[in-house]
Amino acid sequence: MKKLFLTFIFINMLTACGSDSETPVDTPVEEAMYFPDNGSNVWETKDISTLEWNEAAVPNLLNFLEEKHSKSFIILVNGRIVMEEYFNGHSTTTPWYWASAGKTLTATVTGIAQQDGFLNINNKVSDYLGTGWTSAPAAKENLITCRHLLTMTSGLNDAAGDDVSPENLTYVADAGTRWAYHNVYVKLQDVVAQATGQTWESYFNTSLKNKIGMTGAWTNTGTGDDLSVYWSTTRSMARFGLLALNKGKWNNEQIINETYFNEMTTTSQNINKSYGYLWWLNGKGSYHLPQTQLQFNGSLVPSAPADMFMALGKNDQKIYVIPSKNMVVIRMGEAADEENWALSGFDEALWVKINAVIN
Repeated sequence: MKKLFLTFIFINMLTACGSDSETPVDTPVEEAMYFPDNGSNVWETKDISTLEWNEAAVPNLLNFLEEKHSKSFIILVNGRIVMEEYFNGHSTTTPWYWASAGKTLTATVTGIAQQDGFLNINNKVSDYLGTGWTSAPAAKENLITCRHLLTMTSGLNDAAGDDVSPENLTYVADAGTRWAYHNVYVKLQDVVAQATGQTWESYFNTSLKNKIGMTGAWTNTGTGDDLSVYWSTTRSMARFGLLALNKGKWNNEQIINETYFNEMTTTSQNINKSYGYLWWLNGKGSYHLPQTQLQFNGSLVPSAPADMFMALGKNDQKIYVIPSKNMVVIRMGEAADEENWALSGFDEALWVKINAVIN
């Protein structure tokens, strides 16, 4: 009898185990990342109702954007368009300027040129441009590497205006000892052109723009040497943001290697914790702003996710990349409040409105 009882228990255990293994488990399947086709304006969308967002807060966000002189606004989640709005006569085909948000294009293409073996960001700028590209003493000029231009630590005078001709690039401090927001970064475009033997725009087009299906062109501002600004549609800006969300990968092609991309979007020096290689970084303990040597405590955009990194341009051109939410946010337009360099009070105000929708 005892043996029969034990056998009965054993059979029941086996049955229970088999039953558990066959019971379907209700686990959510992670949505695959989407990339729009190159050469097409077709872009997959995702209904906001599937995200459990607060749809009642959307009109308030859109009214705020329109009141603040926006021309366009896009939110991507996993690459799909969740919100896409245009204001004041703007449309999907209308180009607008990136301003300093385009610095991130320069940083990315510099990394691609290094990946292709044309240059090394640790080399002196004068190795590519020759001596005399600044008015600094030769010994001081030779301290400046391409990495210093990427990190805004050239030590050159940031108070002399946008002109980047040699006579306007004067010495203030040794490279690496002072952070100052300066248009001298544009010399990296000359470095890439010299190193590759191509024009900047030609190499940009073949190494980045065409590979991710962007449209647009560089337009010279007429201020100093080669100071150019990128103009494109909002969707082209969104394509670049999507590339950044995927750490330099587009579909199955690694456009820019992940090691460089991670360097580009993490703190790059000890002075401004909130700056990478021409990208702004949220969630750090302190930050510096253009045109001042003051240090401010706290995060750049307190209401935004701490892992967000940003391409910020004059008069509130914005690319926000938020890895923790698989999200990209784009804003183009006129200055929301008043003319500004990059970060403005609009960033925090906008994220309060965005949070009301997505949280």
